[in-house]
Amino acid sequence: MLHILFVCTGNTCRSPMAEGLLRKLAKERGIELEVRSAGVSAISGTSVSRHAAAILQEEGINDRMSSTQLNAEAVNWADLVLTLTGGHKRHLLQYFPEAVSKTHTLKEYVYNEDSVNGDISELDSLYAEAELSIALGREPKSADLQRIIEIRQRIPSFDISDPFGGSREDYELAAAEIRTALHSLLDKLESLRRL
Repeated sequence: MLHILFVCTGNTCRSPMAEGLLRKLAKERGIELEVRSAGVSAISGTSVSRHAAAILQEEGINDRMSSTQLNAEAVNWADLVLTLTGGHKRHLLQYFPEAVSKTHTLKEYVYNEDSVNGDISELDSLYAEAELSIALGREPKSADLQRIIEIRQRIPSFDISDPFGGSREDYELAAAEIRTALHSLLDKLESLRRL
């Protein structure tokens, strides 16, 4: 069974919506998977935001969710780590560089353009290499840092908008972005399962 971990900032808005919605959509399609979520700056035990909870309830999702701080156990548990923004991904890889091969933003994971996917893969490796150099007390290679800048200028944004502190409409828009990406994710998982 595939284990998927969603990661956002506080684990009260986007990642809980992604977790609940994926669990429901996967069940409807008969795809077995386990889903969890965490936040890079979460305070464990905090309630899901009221707008996120209301959106999930309207979808028939009544899971009791509360925030969880991202930790090594969650990263190790996951077969696939899907962040809601590039910033979340960079933060995660800073602390867990060994997870580089299984960590993507949700939108980039379902994106299907080979040239962009190649750039993303190279960028992830460059980030992991730079973090490893820093951890070992060395300066990252200047050529690698320059290459990171070049690649980042070419790649489109794969961030899911942050509704935190916003109106119900802001949460609806974020949920719609997430839902669209999740349908693409399930399509991809079904095609991989058939191989």
